[in-house]
Amino acid sequence: MATTGKGACLVVGVGDGVGGAIARAFAAEGYEVCMTRRPRHLDQLEAMAEQIRADGGRARAYGVDARQEAEMVALFDQIEAEVGPLEVVVFNIGANVRFTVIDTTAQVFSKVWEMACFAGFLTGREAARVMAPRGRGTILFTGASASLRGKDGFSAFASAKAGLRALAQSLAREMGPQGVHVAHVVVDGAIDGVFTRQMRDDVQGLLDRDEILKPDEIAANYVWLHNQPRSAWTHEIDLRPHSETW
Repeated sequence: MATTGKGACLVVGVGDGVGGAIARAFAAEGYEVCMTRRPRHLDQLEAMAEQIRADGGRARAYGVDARQEAEMVALFDQIEAEVGPLEVVVFNIGANVRFTVIDTTAQVFSKVWEMACFAGFLTGREAARVMAPRGRGTILFTGASASLRGKDGFSAFASAKAGLRALAQSLAREMGPQGVHVAHVVVDGAIDGVFTRQMRDDVQGLLDRDEILKPDEIAANYVWLHNQPRSAWTHEIDLRPHSETW
């Protein structure tokens, strides 16, 4: 991996799938990647950071609850002081759950909203706080098909993801004139990873036929968005396999 010292990239919500792929992609571009996950998963995140370093990149792991305002403010301050200016911030927390409306408790609905929408607000606000004075930077949000439409069993998830999309739109209109690129990525379809492989036994066939989203190819679009010239910025793209019905 190249290490050209381009500044810092923060990925909020890093697991073995899309988040990890995004982190690796930006590390390969020469950014020092700062990755967050909830504190109980910090050991796994440290192992991922070590692998990125072994491959020649630069990475740091942080155990953070992205729903906690004080923790997020402190995280941004720490990265800016110890790592360097944040040039890219990616919000990648999912919180996908399925319950009927009747079975959706207030606790479930609130928790999903906190994880998939409110944490996105905190991430976007803090990114804007440090980027706006410099007049540059990129803020990227991971969306889903639920960002665009609610389906049966997904009232909590769809509400949160639709809210995140609206947040991204508002932030883009506010921050674009200040030189900060804000984009929302609708990821529509099954994604290869641990969760999908636990749920399905046909993943290899889907991969062979390009009928499932591949994390590394998703991540390449995030790098592309960041590298767009500001004369032709994209605010929203959707990614899905060629065979996905929509």
